[in-house]
Amino acid sequence: MTAWDDPGIRGAKDWVFDLDNTLYPATCNLFHQVDLRMGGFISDLLSISYEEARLLQKDYFRQHGTTLRGLMDNHSVDPHAFLTFVHDIDYSPVPANTDLNQALGRLPGRKLIFTNGTVAHAEAVLDRLAIASHFDGIFDIAAANFVPKPSAAPYHQMVTAHDVTPTRAVMVEDMAKNLKVPAELGMRTVWVKTDHAWSGDGASDGFVHHQTEDLTVWLTQLVTALERA
Repeated sequence: MTAWDDPGIRGAKDWVFDLDNTLYPATCNLFHQVDLRMGGFISDLLSISYEEARLLQKDYFRQHGTTLRGLMDNHSVDPHAFLTFVHDIDYSPVPANTDLNQALGRLPGRKLIFTNGTVAHAEAVLDRLAIASHFDGIFDIAAANFVPKPSAAPYHQMVTAHDVTPTRAVMVEDMAKNLKVPAELGMRTVWVKTDHAWSGDGASDGFVHHQTEDLTVWLTQLVTALERA
């Protein structure tokens, strides 16, 4: 079944979008900048070499789910200070997207951002894309008490905070595993496939309802089909 024939897509009242590598192409590679700054933060914090910091960064990611959680649990790091530092990056690789702007303007329903980043980071990206006016809210890592997707808790917090009815909502994500909980809640799911190795983890487990490699093209085709119905 195509997305345009899916009653859950056609009847959606809320569209919940991930931010990074979903609303802009993964080739912009903003995460590479963030990743490097994480290593720098740890190096300065613990007075260790950058190479040692990078190893510890990855260990914390594997052991705690996020580098931030490892730093909070082991070193009582202020999460706000960490997030402000690592998101002090160059956003110029993200271009304005006129076609995405037009597609979002034609898409019926409320639009929300659900990100493991910060509100400030999301706002910077949306401004670069020139699509900020379409979004009614941003649910970020701070709102989730610094518990990231794919943990179940932040999804429940998000739908409560923004009064989302899961059975009338769509979740759009570049990391397939992050769509498991939304599908279990009753949302329709759209996976934006990228070339990153982690993008496809869980993609074959039955909770991805639709997929695309280009969100702008997919949304444009969708709204065109909806308008013709």
